Amino acid sequence: MDINFNERRQQLLDDKKAPCMMVIYSGKAPMRSADENYSFSVNRNFYYLTGIDRENMILVMTKDHAGNVAQMLYIEAFDEEKAKWVGPRMRAQEATDISGIEDIRYLEDFDDEVNSFVERNRGDGKMTFLLDLWKYNADQAPTQAHLFANKVQKNYPAAQIDEIFGEIAKMRGIKSQAELEKMKVAQKTTQYAIEAMMKHAYVGVNECELEGAFDFELSKHCVKEHAFPSIVAGGARATTLHYAKNNQCVQDGEMVLIDLGSANEHYCADISRTFPVNGKFTERQKEVYNVVLAAQQLVIENARPGMTYRDLNNMVIDFYEKELPKLGLLKDGKTVRDYYYHSVSHSLGLDCHDVDTPSMKTLRPGMVITVEPGLYIAEEGIGVRIEDDIVITAEKAINLSENILKTVEDIEALMAK
Repeated sequence: MDINFNERRQQLLDDKKAPCMMVIYSGKAPMRSADENYSFSVNRNFYYLTGIDRENMILVMTKDHAGNVAQMLYIEAFDEEKAKWVGPRMRAQEATDISGIEDIRYLEDFDDEVNSFVERNRGDGKMTFLLDLWKYNADQAPTQAHLFANKVQKNYPAAQIDEIFGEIAKMRGIKSQAELEKMKVAQKTTQYAIEAMMKHAYVGVNECELEGAFDFELSKHCVKEHAFPSIVAGGARATTLHYAKNNQCVQDGEMVLIDLGSANEHYCADISRTFPVNGKFTERQKEVYNVVLAAQQLVIENARPGMTYRDLNNMVIDFYEKELPKLGLLKDGKTVRDYYYHSVSHSLGLDCHDVDTPSMKTLRPGMVITVEPGLYIAEEGIGVRIEDDIVITAEKAINLSENILKTVEDIEALMAK
């Protein structure tokens, strides 16, 4: 099932006032050290609109004073000498075949052609540049879009700059059937790798070795891309939400909390499981685990369009307020937040924490979200998180991760083999 990238692009300019120009960069890998770059990761909005996973490209869409829309893709010119060292750059026909854009141009002409478009449309209304200017935090290095915005302000001070990020985020929030099929593939390979990891576990195993078992199984299925850096936390380290070292040995009687996932064409799986390294839950571990599992099932069974992330999270908190005293918790003034200090859901898609806007905190059909309640009892060295990925439909939520084992009985049975 193919994705219609042209339809996505047209949707963005349909209601835009002319004259305007949308500019979306694919990105560049930053320098790491000496002559070595970091691995390239494509700007997901560029990828969403083109299907192309290459650096140093620019998607441009224009609407002139007469309302005529044009689509252009700027790429690097083919360099025969460079191809001997790093492989060939994408040719124009290949770019057209993937993106559906017929007008392929070269980066060296970009600045002059921006100026030409502005000049041709001067005096027919305020010129607007539509840019993806999103930043996660203020200290983040400027992107190519930010640098281009500075150039626009300098060269065309009468022009207006509008943010296009929010509109793309809303589009990305509702997944098509083709996108869901890609996400299902990521779920399947994640399932295989989690099962391999559990089978590999033994008393005294290092977290790094377990992570390696997960990675090796993915490689056997020709998967190189992870949705995010894996979390493999044994014992009390599982009470640190974003534990990252993955380098300690797991002792007899301890559990391992894993939070990881593969990706398929950048579409992510995000799964958490918790299992005993020796293959058998203690009675206490089983008690805590089953409360978390029940909280997760409660959310999955009740998630519906019109509910908010806050509604889902309050559902978990209300449930824990009833159940935690049965575990001997909530004493001495402690509250649920002392044992559960994150939220139960976030959006999922081309990014693990997929882009959204305040208006997208209300569930709609086609949204894919995580469901990941947890309990973290630091004084007992117990951390449990169970996470699945669900798609919201008009009638109910469908669990994309339903085949990834998670009951006490199923985990113990697998590890006994």
